[in-house]
Amino acid sequence: MKLIDEKAVEECRNAMISEKDYDDMSIIFDMFGDSTRLKIMNALFTHELCVGDLAALLEMSTSAVSHQLASLKKTKLVTTRKIGKHVYYSMADEHIYNIYKMAYEHIKE
Repeated sequence: MKLIDEKAVEECRNAMISEKDYDDMSIIFDMFGDSTRLKIMNALFTHELCVGDLAALLEMSTSAVSHQLASLKKTKLVTTRKIGKHVYYSMADEHIYNIYKMAYEHIKE
């Protein structure tokens, strides 16, 4: 097959990132693929909360919330802080908020 625009194809080829980076990015986007996780993220953008607080807010069981938090923690999107018997969750950094905000703004256009 003959390329129509070899220069454009070469520029695109040079802009490609590693397979591992694509795989890591897809995991991050997977976290955005669940409405419960999006609700948890939205709450944690506002305030650091424990599992019980999130369960009450979302009207879900603590085990269901814990399961989603484990996924978010595994992908390093949330961090934890322990005070006594309680573990408090917060968003790891502002990058995730920016992705969330851009997606929300996009659906509102």
